[in-house]
Amino acid sequence: MSRIEDLTERVERLLLRHEELQRTHALLQQQLANTTQERDSLKARLAAARARIDALIDKLPASNDPSSSTESSGS
Repeated sequence: MSRIEDLTERVERLLLRHEELQRTHALLQQQLANTTQERDSLKARLAAARARIDALIDKLPASNDPSSSTESSGS
């Protein structure tokens, strides 16, 4: 009879552990979904910022090559 009680106890512990792992898994899935959503949002913000920077760079006047400058250098 002792072996059956031991086996029953082990099965009950396994069931509890299984339920605990299922809850942990669900929490991790939710955390992953949140992190993925945050990453996608950050990627979109980065793309928008890059587009704004590229637009600002395009508006800058063309830079002059210092070696071909028409200004005299103090002579």
